[in-house]
Amino acid sequence: MRHILVTGATDGIGKVTARELGAEGTSVWIVGRNAEKTAAVVRELTALKPGATYHGLVADLARPPEVSRLGRELLDKLPHLDVLVNNAGAFFSTFEQTPEGFERTFALNHLNYFILTHHLLPALKKAPKGRVVSVASDAHRMAKLDFDNLQGEHGYKGWTAYGRSKLCNILFTRELARRLAGGTVTANSLHPGFVASKFGHNNVGAMNHLLKFSQKIFAIDENAGAKTSIYLASSAEAGKFSGQYFSRCKPSTPTLAAQDDSAALRLWTISEQIAAPYLP
Repeated sequence: MRHILVTGATDGIGKVTARELGAEGTSVWIVGRNAEKTAAVVRELTALKPGATYHGLVADLARPPEVSRLGRELLDKLPHLDVLVNNAGAFFSTFEQTPEGFERTFALNHLNYFILTHHLLPALKKAPKGRVVSVASDAHRMAKLDFDNLQGEHGYKGWTAYGRSKLCNILFTRELARRLAGGTVTANSLHPGFVASKFGHNNVGAMNHLLKFSQKIFAIDENAGAKTSIYLASSAEAGKFSGQYFSRCKPSTPTLAAQDDSAALRLWTISEQIAAPYLP
């Protein structure tokens, strides 16, 4: 049986990805923040894909202790993991910190991927050909990392923080693929497109209204937005790639900042240091 994990799978492209990856002989594990909503989505997807087995897991992935708990729980449940889809993420217009002291954008959009992947690598390596698929964004094109202000403590701006977190996703994937080279696990990141979803609706005021208006006018639907995630998770062709950035189911060239291997290594080292209490 194939085992697939999709985070942020109770809404948007994560839910579509979990739905479309469900097939006969496949066990799909979906992660959501709300227990009732997660259970409802499991029931919905099970009805739509009766040949697949759906499981719901609950965790607040902006909280590193929760990510760590989730990783340990999954290792106890899974004989192996064929695909990890790091999809959960959000945009926060104002500076917020988690109870652990991490800026929320950085914690959810980057540390979540970093910590969960570390925990699940043993299960991915047990699969015939494990895959790590991380949802990034072309929002990285407006970003450069400032290692002296990595979490936006000095002069926080919501879109700057979001763009940096998506740059982190690509650099993380790049360094992860380098470390996995020669093995059976691949790692790729992707741009889903500007998707009409509930992205950004957690914010209040003018930013919320602006995002909703922009999505209504310019965005693609969730089915289109999930296509590249599904492609990287399931197609035989995608299994030949590692360390790449994809858009519209094809390799795409990210910015020079996203191709900086020294920055990728530095980000990895810093992430290891600050996330040490939550790593396996």
